[in-house]
Amino acid sequence: MSLSFASLNSGSNGNCYYLGNEQDAVLIDAGLSCKETEKRMKVLGLSMRSIKAVFISHEHIDHIKGIEVLAKKYEIPVYITPPTFENSRCPIPKAYVIWMKNDASINIGNIKITAFSKNHDAADPTSFIVECNDIKVGVFTDIGQVCKNVIHHFKQCDAVFLEANYDREMLMNGHYPYSLKTRISGGNGHLSNDEALDLFLNHRTTKLKYLLLSHLSKENNDPDLVKKLFELNTTNTEIIIASRYKPSLIYKVIHPSVKKTKIKTNIKQLNLFD
Repeated sequence: MSLSFASLNSGSNGNCYYLGNEQDAVLIDAGLSCKETEKRMKVLGLSMRSIKAVFISHEHIDHIKGIEVLAKKYEIPVYITPPTFENSRCPIPKAYVIWMKNDASINIGNIKITAFSKNHDAADPTSFIVECNDIKVGVFTDIGQVCKNVIHHFKQCDAVFLEANYDREMLMNGHYPYSLKTRISGGNGHLSNDEALDLFLNHRTTKLKYLLLSHLSKENNDPDLVKKLFELNTTNTEIIIASRYKPSLIYKVIHPSVKKTKIKTNIKQLNLFD
């Protein structure tokens, strides 16, 4: 069995990540409108009916914008912590809400989703490990600092959506007010390119095949700059930029017990132990 994943969008204008196997799939966050989510799923050849659950990382609008319509239209359960739900002020029908706890795992078919706490300026911020058949993909965005939880889970991953929000020099020399610069670069804000690179260099393992650099700032980062920064420091991990304008390709990690199949044009496939 394999685990496929794609970024539908990544950035302050909306965050939504698809992860699934041959039977079931989940979304991490729903920061696009329902209509835009449908559009991007269709572009990738993915069915909305495959989505069996949505997991919400925190209450900021770029992570929950589409959740109300999405849940109602497709009758999808929404996994969310009580503090996040309370602070989101999003009228998700309670019939679709399922309470989630940090440091607990939830099974959706053959997919296991593990939530863990992180540092961010939200009520109860959460990141996720999505697992299928010993394949693990992490979604680590909106992280104020690299804490023990992040390091512990990063080491286990075959692929990671990792925040590289800003270049420090661009942020400090930019037009943002000092208070916003301090918020972004503080311990409960976002992860810089250098902080993300430090995590990658010091805690990567040989099993990490894909690194999708995510939640890049439009004003304070440059996709080419950060991609080159990481590519200079790796040979075994493919570096991908998760765009704030369009979906990524679908990437797939397959278990070594599964025979290779023909690769579709919008899917990049990799054996777990290549």
